[in-house]
Amino acid sequence: MRTKEVVRIAGRDLDGRKNVGYALADIKGVGVMFANAIINVLGIDPNAKLGTLPDNKIEQIEDIIKNPAKYGMPSWLYNRRKDYETGKDMHLVEGDLEMAIREDIKNLRKIKCYRGIRHALGLRVRGQRTRSTGRRGVTVGVIKSREQRAKMQKQQKEK
Repeated sequence: MRTKEVVRIAGRDLDGRKNVGYALADIKGVGVMFANAIINVLGIDPNAKLGTLPDNKIEQIEDIIKNPAKYGMPSWLYNRRKDYETGKDMHLVEGDLEMAIREDIKNLRKIKCYRGIRHALGLRVRGQRTRSTGRRGVTVGVIKSREQRAKMQKQQKEK
C-alpha cells in the first residue's frame, strides 16, 4: 500500500508520515486525548501512520470531528460545553473555534467583567503575577547623574 505524504482533514493539510493520534492533534481544536478517543472509536492501530489509512477511514475521522455525539463520544471531551448562546455541547475546530473564542472575549468586554477589563487593557487574565513579568513595550531607565540628564536633554533639543 502506498503512503500519502499529505492528508487533508477538516480543512487542514496533515503530515501522512506521523502516527494517527499526533497527526490529528495538529488540527486546531483536536488534542491528543480527543485524537486517541477517535482512534478507539474507529478501532485504528495507534501506531499506524495517517498516510496508510484507507479513504473511508479518513472520511469517518472527518465525520467524527464534525459530529462526535453521533459516534458516542463523551461530552467531557468536547471543547465547547454548554455554549453561551445555544446551551448545547459542541466540538469546534479551526476557524469556528477561533471565531467562538473571539466572540467570547468580545462578550466579556461588553459586560465589563473583571476578565473582560483585563483583556481590554492587554493585561494577564488568569491570575498571573504582573509585578516582575509580562513587561512589554519601551524600556524606561533611570538616569542618576545630573551630567547624564543634561547630556540627554541637549541631544533632544538638537533633534
